[in-house]
Amino acid sequence: MLHIKTFEFNMLPVNTYVVWDETKEAVVIDCGCYYEAEKQEFIQFIQENGLSIVRLIDTHLHFDHIFGNPFMWHTFGIKAEAHKADLPWLDQVTERIRAFGIRECDTPVPLGGYLDEGDVIEFGHHSFTIFHVPGHSLGSLCFYCKEENVLFTGDALFRFSIGRTDLGGGGEEMLVGNIREKLLPLPDETKVYPGHGPVTTIGEEKKYNIYIR
Repeated sequence: MLHIKTFEFNMLPVNTYVVWDETKEAVVIDCGCYYEAEKQEFIQFIQENGLSIVRLIDTHLHFDHIFGNPFMWHTFGIKAEAHKADLPWLDQVTERIRAFGIRECDTPVPLGGYLDEGDVIEFGHHSFTIFHVPGHSLGSLCFYCKEENVLFTGDALFRFSIGRTDLGGGGEEMLVGNIREKLLPLPDETKVYPGHGPVTTIGEEKKYNIYIR
């Protein structure tokens, strides 16, 4: 059985997920912790639950989703993995945050590896299959656990909405097309854990999301 802990981190607030099973092996998705109190909260949760973090995976490399990547490397010795197409966002993080009025962040660290369509993330007795769903960014990824009917969509798909497509390298037609082709065919009962906001399901999105119907 999968356990999922959701943190809301930083000023934008991003959903950071810790996912684990009975083996205590854990995967962290989009570590967005920015403030020191957030980092300490995260450490305390990992320690109190006896978890061993085996992978840090990013749905995309927009700065609000990777604020905590340097912290993860320096604290747990884990580097993030993401799609290569989003590397410009990592390389230009200082300029990007200043454009949003944020003065500083921890110095970025290089990725530990690249992820793409069809790759499999294994941990404990479970695994995630990766969908490449560009549109919000060119490297946007979604992580799907078929056994547990859960899907982590980053900023591609939200409850009754979709991600922005005006930040460079994306496009609404591209994003909607990828959601329809790759995500909507999943079972209606699939729980969707987005990068911001509440959980939804594929079935609910088919009925109520006016952007993708």
